Amino acid sequence: MHTNTPKRRRRLTAVIAALATSALVLTGCSIDIKSAPDPSLGADTLLIAADTGSPSMQRVFNPYLPNTRIGSWNMFEPLAILNDLTGEDVPWLASKTTIPDAQTVVFTIREGVKWSDGQAFTPADVAFTFDLLKKNPSLDLKGAWQYMKSVEVKGDDVVVHLNGDDVPAAQVIEQTQIVPEHIWSKVKDPTTFTNPDPVGTGPYTLGNFTPQEYAMDKNKLYWQADKVEAEHLVYPASNTQLDVVTKGYDWGFSFITDVKGTWEKANPSNTYWFPPGGTISLFPNLTEKPFDDVNFRKGLSYALDRKAVGDAAAEGYMEQAGQTGMLLPNQDALLNPAIPDKGLITQNDKTAASYFAKAGYTTKNGKLVGSDGKPLTITITTANGYTDWLRAVQSITKQWAAVGITVKVAQPQPAAYQLALRNGDFQLAMGSVGGTGSVYQDFANNLSSEFYAPIGKQASGNFGRYKSSEVDALLTRFKSTTDEQEQKELGYQLQQIYYDELPSIGLYYGGSWGLFSTQKFTGWPSAEDPYTSPKTYVSTALSILTHLKKSEATK
Repeated sequence: MHTNTPKRRRRLTAVIAALATSALVLTGCSIDIKSAPDPSLGADTLLIAADTGSPSMQRVFNPYLPNTRIGSWNMFEPLAILNDLTGEDVPWLASKTTIPDAQTVVFTIREGVKWSDGQAFTPADVAFTFDLLKKNPSLDLKGAWQYMKSVEVKGDDVVVHLNGDDVPAAQVIEQTQIVPEHIWSKVKDPTTFTNPDPVGTGPYTLGNFTPQEYAMDKNKLYWQADKVEAEHLVYPASNTQLDVVTKGYDWGFSFITDVKGTWEKANPSNTYWFPPGGTISLFPNLTEKPFDDVNFRKGLSYALDRKAVGDAAAEGYMEQAGQTGMLLPNQDALLNPAIPDKGLITQNDKTAASYFAKAGYTTKNGKLVGSDGKPLTITITTANGYTDWLRAVQSITKQWAAVGITVKVAQPQPAAYQLALRNGDFQLAMGSVGGTGSVYQDFANNLSSEFYAPIGKQASGNFGRYKSSEVDALLTRFKSTTDEQEQKELGYQLQQIYYDELPSIGLYYGGSWGLFSTQKFTGWPSAEDPYTSPKTYVSTALSILTHLKKSEATK
């Protein structure tokens, strides 16, 4: 996830953290919660719960530093935005991306774009940015140079030559945020540069900044200025969930207990949308017995009532997940039609018992007993403070007790949980898979031997230590073809293996917890108009900020 080792794709720890949520304790309140817009903010201003201080914020707008402010995403734009709901590439600073062969990506750079200081944006800025990341690998957060061999400018095109056949790499490289050469070429040490006075191509510039709050103002030179109707954005350092509900926020990304009775009830203009953003799963440690036995894994799977697990974790807001590795309904069009019931596994304790028997386990006196005569006890590791995951584990514990399995729960602090996951120091671990928008990346991150690391060595993916020459061959073919139909068929085969072998056990979909107010602006993503996910961060926010319209009340 963070290590920059050769040929290893970075996966942000934030993906897991964003899907693991903390509940707002407002249930049972006898007071009637109300919310109204902050009267100190104009009708042209969005109040956004996205950034946080500890407890105050530092003025860091270097988009390549881990502690950069969320507002950086509104100033430094990528070549294209990968829509993590649909998997579609949305042209951005590159007006077009072409892949003439499996080792070449050509970005045609958009004309007429200016930096916020008025200077012209050119293909040279793109080439400079990639060169900057090559010289300073710690800044290459997307790991673009794990795939790239060289970069050259040809007229309006930036041509990227890859290390080998790697068609999916284009979707990683295109997400790189571009910075201005005329400013960054003068920076002595970009690895420590905080960029306090940022100049970008994005829809907003930095306004007033204090450690408690900062504002962003519409960039009048923006190449899509006609699509930006919110004149100002405000990011407070403190955004408790009680604040979000009661203080007139326009946009948030947070799970709230009883969202209808809190967020929606607080103001008739408040709405929400919780599309799936990943699959919450159990990772079996495939180097340990009995988890290395597919029959045992199938026994565990059939002993689960996934709907009950998901309902316990997410209060009924999210659907149970199928065992295909696909995010539904987002990826319905790519789902293998040969897999029954869209991969949903129905709980059946008798079927579970038959698979446990194949793995050498029988039931005696209500306990599942191995060939050594000892009752089975297993430990599930989850992160302390991830309350929804804990509720899921508690539901699993009860269900597996019904088939004779005793479950213990380990709850290390989040940093220690991440370390245990990377080192393979677990029997079963809660985690999240998928949600990148790329079928290839989702399967590669979870299954490729490229990410395999021996137990005790840190892995950046494939935490269950899965190995399959067949899967590796399919992923290699995926990297070498530009034919979309062939990619789809390769995806079918990967889904079938995922369904048959259960390298991880899908439970329920983790939500993208979008909270919106239509009092000032409309056009938020929704089930009726699912044009992007509701995230307040990453380049997804650009799609939303260029889509909003003033409400009738504020026109």
